[in-house]
Amino acid sequence: QVQLVESGGGLVQPGGSLRLSCAASGSISRINAMGWYRQAPGKERELCADITGGGYINVAESVKGRFTISRDDAKNTVYLQMNSLKPEDTAVYYCNIQGNHGWRPFDSWGRGTQVTVSS
Repeated sequence: QVQLVESGGGLVQPGGSLRLSCAASGSISRINAMGWYRQAPGKERELCADITGGGYINVAESVKGRFTISRDDAKNTVYLQMNSLKPEDTAVYYCNIQGNHGWRPFDSWGRGTQVTVSS
């Protein structure tokens, strides 16, 4: 079983920055894709950015140029650097990690961390 622990959320003023972290632990042989999603009240969960094992990065248009995703495979950790935050970035942010435990694939989600952008 794979557990994900997210950190770094909080309250920030418009224009500010936050850095989210998500560390995976448990029975992991290999990690493939790692990503960050968000869900605002009354809206569906949407992708912010993801990164494959080969380093290919996909970023949503709504955050392109402001959010940067990165990964540290030695630490089984994915990061989301969020700059120039706007009130519309307010949401619960979830990390997602896909990989393998031996031959068995896993697709795990974190419990979410609240990001609130407000003056």
